[in-house]
Amino acid sequence: MKKDIVFEEVKDIGVAIVRETIEGENVWNVYLINFKPVILKNVIINSRGYGSELNQGVKTSTLRFFFDKIPANTYVLIEPIMENLFSLINEYWVSFYIGETIYDKPFIFLPESIIENNFIPIPVLNKAGVLIR
Repeated sequence: MKKDIVFEEVKDIGVAIVRETIEGENVWNVYLINFKPVILKNVIINSRGYGSELNQGVKTSTLRFFFDKIPANTYVLIEPIMENLFSLINEYWVSFYIGETIYDKPFIFLPESIIENNFIPIPVLNKAGVLIR
């Protein structure tokens, strides 16, 4: 039963959205960053967007990603993201194991929060973008 599972507090994990230039074009990518000194195993990420536009409820498809292992102090590309989704709430629900312990946390980017004024240098990734830890 889910109520019997003890979820530990998630620390030293982040999700970042970064604008990058590839072949002269701006693209936006979403990364999971492992700031921990240990490997994350069996990482599952659910991504979805939701909110309202023009007084209508809007939601994107839910996408699921799996990574067998994410080494210590590294990152993985989760997905590219289209700029027109920045007006929605963008949620990345991350679950993973360290040893036999399961960790679980949502990372939520609020509407209009993915803007250059919110960019910070992101350690490990060595790029600027919006980071939630």
